[in-house]
Amino acid sequence: MYTSELPVTITDPLNRLLPFSSSPYSAFERALERHATHPTLEPTYNPALLARAPALSADIAHLLQVDESAWKMHPIHTHLCKSAPGPLTDYVQRINAVADLPDPSALLAHSYVRYLGDLSGGQTIRHVLAKAYDLDEASGLGVSFYAFKELRSSKPANQGEMKRIKEWFREGTNKAGEKGIEVKAAVVEEAKTAFNLNAGLFSVLDLEEHFPEHELDAAPAEKTFPISQVLSVVTAICLAHFALVLTGFTGNNGYEKLLAAEQWFAAVFSQTK
Repeated sequence: MYTSELPVTITDPLNRLLPFSSSPYSAFERALERHATHPTLEPTYNPALLARAPALSADIAHLLQVDESAWKMHPIHTHLCKSAPGPLTDYVQRINAVADLPDPSALLAHSYVRYLGDLSGGQTIRHVLAKAYDLDEASGLGVSFYAFKELRSSKPANQGEMKRIKEWFREGTNKAGEKGIEVKAAVVEEAKTAFNLNAGLFSVLDLEEHFPEHELDAAPAEKTFPISQVLSVVTAICLAHFALVLTGFTGNNGYEKLLAAEQWFAAVFSQTK
């Protein structure tokens, strides 16, 4: 049984972000599994490599200090989800609607926006969050969401391997573009929708609207960042997703945007040291 004296708080951006991220990831990964053999989706379908929902669940449980099977019953989660925010409902409903279309090719957009964002900026975010929340980055506890395995083994992926994974994903995405102009147009348009849904979801986490500024900028404990500083890095995740879809999802121009996003993440991290 839980007590009212919780070891973590609702005002903490990470404890708000992770539970709200869980529903969209679970929804679109279930949809991808449902359409795993679809010709547009099959080239990039690799749940052993990419699936984030299991790691996200493990991180939430660790941060809330409960068993993984029990985190959805935790007071923080039940409080946040007592009345599901509109942006969260919209996101999940959109994923389910696309999954129910006669041609679910547009699901690739959600993979592209989410997975390439995680692969590109995840390592930086992982390091920042581990320091901000005094987590053991080496063990991965609490930050396993941002850890990927190698493309062809179960070993942890280093930066070089992460680049290979992104190249593999890019090749699979380009194969989808070869299915015809209508498929490509549908995926590009859905990528724009996916960003807007991400932006709406993040608006729910805008703590500055709901809590006094002094609470966000309170002096951090030793070896941590101020919460407002961590929040700015989390914002960068959403903005980087948008950078990935500005110029379409095939060709060198799109890949250059991906590289630019990676450099931007490095710049953001250098400013938060």
